[in-house]
Amino acid sequence: MEILKVSSRSAPNSVAGAIASVIRDAGEVEVQAVGAGAANQAIKSIAVARGYLAPIGIDLVCIPAFASVEIEGEERTAIKLICEKR
Repeated sequence: MEILKVSSRSAPNSVAGAIASVIRDAGEVEVQAVGAGAANQAIKSIAVARGYLAPIGIDLVCIPAFASVEIEGEERTAIKLICEKR
């Protein structure tokens, strides 16, 4: 499964386009965000991606979970949003 990493400076429309593209091609994608700002941008991106995919008959669903990631040698907890077609 492809992983898209989102930061607090990510543009939601750009991330939404990437999500929609991966969903069309592979049917599923994992979106990872570390921190409140990044999680906010990730959620907005998924909402926009749903709008991109709805006209072609794809209902995008999201399953939230936690993931441990290493950033600069430090263990951090990330929000992982598993997105797939329904």
